[in-house]
Amino acid sequence: MRRTGMIKLGMAAIAAAYAVVPAAAQAPELEMLDNLDRGSWTLTFRSGEPSQRICLRTGRELIQLRHRQPGCEQFVVRDGADEVTVQYTCRGNGYGRTTIRREGNSLVQVDSQGIVGGAPFSMTGEARRTSPTC
Repeated sequence: MRRTGMIKLGMAAIAAAYAVVPAAAQAPELEMLDNLDRGSWTLTFRSGEPSQRICLRTGRELIQLRHRQPGCEQFVVRDGADEVTVQYTCRGNGYGRTTIRREGNSLVQVDSQGIVGGAPFSMTGEARRTSPTC
């Protein structure tokens, strides 16, 4: 009896250890965006519309370029080392889906589409860091 109890206790300890290790080993969500260089960036659109300046503090500012308001619900579709895709919904103002592909910590490709204010939008462009300060 005693040996059976020790075996069960040992197996429970091993199971608990394995349950903790994967969670601790996981990278933070959207780490690729968090590692982009901070500062002033210029977003150049392929459609020919005027370039847009943006201040990057976390890199996550690139997710909702057409929906700047806080409080939108986000769902991470893909979270890779060099590419992320995030789908988001801004209640009462539309939704979007953005894919950001990193070419370097100061250069990314952005593709975003959705609905804002009842109208569709689609934008593709390149964002490049232009200054270390905003």
